[in-house]
Amino acid sequence: MRLKIPEFLQTASRKMLVLTLFMSFLSVAMGQLKTKVICPAFYVDILNGTVNEMKPNYGWAEIKAKFPCFTSAEEEGAATSKCGGGVFFKDKDVYFYTTRDYIEIGPKFIGKLSIPLLGSKRGSQFSTLGNPKMKDDLWDAYEMQYGTLILHYDVMGAAGKVKFFQFSTLGTEVIQLCE
Repeated sequence: MRLKIPEFLQTASRKMLVLTLFMSFLSVAMGQLKTKVICPAFYVDILNGTVNEMKPNYGWAEIKAKFPCFTSAEEEGAATSKCGGGVFFKDKDVYFYTTRDYIEIGPKFIGKLSIPLLGSKRGSQFSTLGNPKMKDDLWDAYEMQYGTLILHYDVMGAAGKVKFFQFSTLGTEVIQLCE
C-alpha cells in the first residue's frame, strides 16, 4: 500500500525547495562582490611640500584614511619596521615615512608634479629652488619654507639627472633618511 501525498503539498514543497536553492545561490553571489578602493590622483606640490595637501609630518592613520589604496603599511613603532613606520604606494612610487616625517617620490611616479623635477638636469632648477644648502656627489639638499627638499641624481657630476626626491618638514640638521 502506497501513501499518497496530496498534490498541493507536492507543489508547495517544490516551490520551497526552489526558493531555498535560489536564496542560497544569491547569498553566495552577493558575498563575492567587492568594491575597488579608488584613490585620488597624486599631486605633489614641491614648493609647499605636500602630496594632495598632506604634509610629511601627518600621521600614519591620517594618510591611510585619506589614501585607502596603499599597497603596504608599517605601523609606527613596530618592532619589524625597518624605518619606523610608513604608508607605501609602490604602484605609484610614493612612500610616506611617517615616523621620520618625510615623503619619497620615486622615478616611476604616477601623478602630477608642480615642478617637473624627475629627469631634470642637475642645476637646472636654480631659478626655482636657489642654491642647495648642502651638496654631495649624488644629491643636493635645499632649504625650503616647510623644511628640506633632497634631489638624488642618477650619476655623479654636474650632468646627472634627478632620479628621485624626498622632502620633509624637518631641517637638514635633524632629518634621518631610511636607507
